[in-house]
This record gives sequence, C-alpha cells and structure tokens, in this order.
Amino acid sequence: MKIMFLGDVMGRAGRRAITDHLPRLRREWKLDFVVVNGENATNGAGLSPDHARLILDAGADVVTLGDHAFDQRDMMAFIEKEPRVLRPINFAKSAPGVGARVFTDARGRKVLVAQVLGQVFMKRPFDDPFSALDGVLKQYPMGGQLAASLVDIHCEATSEKMAVGHYCDGRASIVVGTHTHVPTADAMILPGGTAYLSDAGMCGDYNSVIGMQKDEPLRRFITGMPKGRFQPAEEDATLSGIYVETDDRTGRATQTVMVRQGGRLQQSGPV
Repeated sequence: MKIMFLGDVMGRAGRRAITDHLPRLRREWKLDFVVVNGENATNGAGLSPDHARLILDAGADVVTLGDHAFDQRDMMAFIEKEPRVLRPINFAKSAPGVGARVFTDARGRKVLVAQVLGQVFMKRPFDDPFSALDGVLKQYPMGGQLAASLVDIHCEATSEKMAVGHYCDGRASIVVGTHTHVPTADAMILPGGTAYLSDAGMCGDYNSVIGMQKDEPLRRFITGMPKGRFQPAEEDATLSGIYVETDDRTGRATQTVMVRQGGRLQQSGPV
C-alpha cells in the first residue's frame, strides 16, 4: 500500500498548498491512502468544517487534529457527523468524536488511523499517550484484517515522539510526529518494521516563524512584549510530510521517503 501523511496545514497558504498539490500527487504517485493533519488550517488555530471539507475534497482520506482540535467551536458538532476527522485519543473523555478508527481504501483494504497527544512541554495535562495507544494497538494488531496502521503523535518533544515510535515498533506501520511545524531529517524504518519520522513539518509558508508572519514573533523574542496577534504567513507554501510503502500481508513498512513539494524547501518525494 502507498500511504502519504502530510504535516500541520497552516492557514490559507497551507490550504492553498493542499489544493494545488495533493490532487496531482495522488495521481502521479498512485497513492492508496492519504492522511493530513489539519489542526492549524483555519487562521493558524484549529479547523473549521468548511476547511475540513476542502482538505477531504482535495484528496485526503482522513484529517487528524491536535491540541487545537476544538479552537473552532463548530468542529465540536461537525466531528460527530464526519467520521473522517479524528481528534486525539487521550483528549478529555467528554470530548466529541473519536481518536482512532479503521478506514477502507478504494481496494477494500483496512487502515487504522490513530492520533495521540504527548505530555512533555504541552500546555495542558493530557492522559498518558502510551497506555492510550496500547489499548488501540492491541485491539487492532498489524497483519490479519488490517493492511496498515498509522499513528500521528502530536507533541513538542522529539524525545517523546521517538519513545512513542519505539513503543509502537512492530505494532504500527507508521508513526509520525506533528505539532512543531519543522520537518526533521530522520525518516527511517525501525527494526520491527515501523516507518518513523519525528516531525512531518507543516504545510505552510516557511518564510515565517513556524508558519506565522515574522514581525510579531520577533518582537516578542526581542522585547518580551506583545503588540499584536500572530497572523499566518501567506506566501508560497511547501507541502511537507512522509511517503511510506507497506506490505499488505504484514503491515510492515518497506520504503519511506520524506515529502517536500512546492514552496521554499528542497524538493523531495518518491522517485
């Protein structure tokens, strides 16, 4: 199975990158399944129903969220009606929606997608991500009825992301980090057959401070004093993420390549 995961969609520039590039990449790379983290797609803070539909219509099979899952209030009702949008499994127990679900690709193959929030350096205390994932991965083991499984670990610390990767090694096809908006260069296949990347980066304008226009973040770093609100940068955006090929029988990854298309970063993708 050919799977692509794309990192945090950041504002209008990120949405534009999705609509400009994803339909073409889906055709040219013959992608079977696409997951997109969309939690910053609406003005850099959360995801609106309209923007969720835009990402799904552009070719995503699933949209994951994160700690800003419900910054857009309309998402609380929308996520109950749209099964292709997932919030983190260890969010508040009263939160609407679910954090893991099995989906079916165009050829009838089953794919598990799960998202979990980390705890280290995060502003809110979330439930333990390891025990939350353990229950899901025991319920849906690789191989058998599942052709593949993907875990989006949304957190600050690369150490925590790497620990989750090793914890899931041999239990998930792909573990990929999101949240920090900076793509890491450690795409690899772990010993148990799990494709891993510490951070997919963002789908957004990299002439920025993690996707925001530079002036206000610079002012706050230099003076320690805010003057205005952060606003998403809106120039040419790069589509960033990871491409993975998996064995349908075992669920193990057989190939992984970083994805960077359009915008300012060095281009990368499957040959």
